[in-house]
Amino acid sequence: MRPTDNDPFDLGFDAADEFTTGANDPWRSSTPSLTPTGGFEDPFADFPPAQPREDAPPPARSLQTVPPTTRPTPQARPVQQAAPVMTRDVGERDFDRAPEMVAPAYPEPIADSGLGDAAIPRITIHAFCARPETAALIEQAAADRRMARASTIVHDGGLAAAVDYYQNQPTPSLVMVETLDGAQRLLHMLDSLAQVCDPGTKVVVVGQTNDIALYRELMRRGVSEYLTQPLGPLQVIRAVGALYADPAAPFVGRQIAFVGAKGGVGASTLAHNFAWTMAENMQTATVLVDLDLAFGTAGLDFNQDPLQGVLDALSQPDRLDPVLMDRMMVRCGDRLSLFAAPASLDGDYEFGADAFEEVTQKIRGAAPFVVLDLPHVWNAWSRRVLIGSDDLVVVATPDLASLRNAKNIIDLVRGSRPNDAPPRLLLNQVGVPGRPEIPVKDFGEALGVQPSLVLPFDPKPYGQAANNGQMLAEVAPKSKAAEGLEHLARLISRREPPPTQKTSLFSGLFKKK
Repeated sequence: MRPTDNDPFDLGFDAADEFTTGANDPWRSSTPSLTPTGGFEDPFADFPPAQPREDAPPPARSLQTVPPTTRPTPQARPVQQAAPVMTRDVGERDFDRAPEMVAPAYPEPIADSGLGDAAIPRITIHAFCARPETAALIEQAAADRRMARASTIVHDGGLAAAVDYYQNQPTPSLVMVETLDGAQRLLHMLDSLAQVCDPGTKVVVVGQTNDIALYRELMRRGVSEYLTQPLGPLQVIRAVGALYADPAAPFVGRQIAFVGAKGGVGASTLAHNFAWTMAENMQTATVLVDLDLAFGTAGLDFNQDPLQGVLDALSQPDRLDPVLMDRMMVRCGDRLSLFAAPASLDGDYEFGADAFEEVTQKIRGAAPFVVLDLPHVWNAWSRRVLIGSDDLVVVATPDLASLRNAKNIIDLVRGSRPNDAPPRLLLNQVGVPGRPEIPVKDFGEALGVQPSLVLPFDPKPYGQAANNGQMLAEVAPKSKAAEGLEHLARLISRREPPPTQKTSLFSGLFKKK
C-alpha cells in the first residue's frame, strides 16, 4: 500500500517530468490520429463546450473561417516593445471545435504581492496564439521589465500551427500554445505536439475550459502549466517565472528604491529611517543598500564603520554568494542588515550596469525587503535600477526644480513599467519659514500623482538623530516624520505591524527568580 493511500489530500495523479506521450495512454486512442477511433471512450464527452461570459462585451471582429485547403503559414514576429491591441484576421481550420469567442478585456491587477517578482532568465519563448487579443497580451508581457532578458516570438494559428511548425524546426526553451478546442481534441493535438518537441522543452497551454480533471491530465502528460482566460500580462509573466524559479531560494525580496528629485531633499535620510521602520516596527527582515559609493551616509546614520560593503560586492559580482554576502553586511539590529558604501574618494567607482543589476538581484535573496538608497546621478546603472525596482519612492521638496525633475523621473518610469504601480511621491521639508512654496495640491496635480506622504519642516529631531547615530523613531517616536514613515511602511509592505504585548502592572511580581 502506498503511504498516501489514506491521505485525504492526495489528488491521485503524478505529474510527468517530460512533455511526452506514453505507449499505454487510456486518455487517447492507440494511434496519433486527430480523430478518435472506434471503441475509444472520451472522458470529457460530457463536458459542455466553452461559452462566452454573460457579462462579456461583444467581440470587436468575428474570426473568419478559412477552408482547410488554404491553410495559412504561421507568421512570426519578434517582440521588442509593448504593442497596442490589434485586430487582424487569423486563419482557422475547419474542424469540430468549441464555439468562437473573444475574451473580454479585463483591467490588469497591479502587482500587489508582498514580495517581489523574479526576473525571467535568458530563454527563448515561442507563443502560438489563436486570437489576436492573446497575441497582443503576450507582446505586452514580453515588453515588461521582468522579461527583458528573454527573447519572445509570437506566431498566429494556435496549437495546430505549433504542431505544423515544429515538424522541421527545433523547439525553444518554452512553447506557449493557445487553443479554442474542447478537451478531447486538445489532448490529441498535444499528443502530436509531444512527438515533435525536443527534450527539456517546457509547454504552457492557454485554454478555455477551467476544470480540475483536465488540469490533472495535462500535468500527467508533462504540460508545465495550464492557464485559462481571461488573462493579464502579470499572470503570464508570473507563470513563466514560476517555471524557472530557483527551488533553493525561498523568496525574491521586494526591492524599494529611494531617489531624490534633486540634491538636499533628504532622500537618503528618509531611506535609512524607512529601512529601520520596516525592520523594527513591521518586524520583517530588511537589507539597506547604500549605492552612493563616494558620499554615502548610511554608515554614519547607523554609527557603523564596516570594513567591507557594497563596493566589494560590485568588484566581484560573480563570486557573490549567501556566505560572502553575509560577511559583507553589518548587523544594525535583529532584523536590519546594512550594505554600506565606502564613502571615500580613493577610486572612480566605474562599474557597469550589469554589475549593479547582478548584485541587486542577488541581494534580493537575502531578505524579504531590500531598500536601495540611490544617489542623485543619472547614468546607465541608475536608470536600470530605477526601472527594475518593485517600488520607487521619489522624494521632493515643494519647489520648481523638484517639480521639473520629479516629473521627468515619474514620466520615464511610468512609460517603462506599464504593468507596475506608479512611483510614490514623498514631499519633504514642507513649510520652511519665509520660503515661497508650491502648494501640495498643485504639486501633485502637475505630476499626476498624489503624494503618499507629506512631511513638515522639522529640523530639530533630524539633526539630533544624525549627530547621535540614531533613527528618528528613537529620538522622537511621536514626531510627524516617525509616524509618517510607519504609514509609508504599511503601504509598501501591504501589512500591518504586529500588535504590541501589553504588560500588566503585577506581571513583575510573578516572574521566576
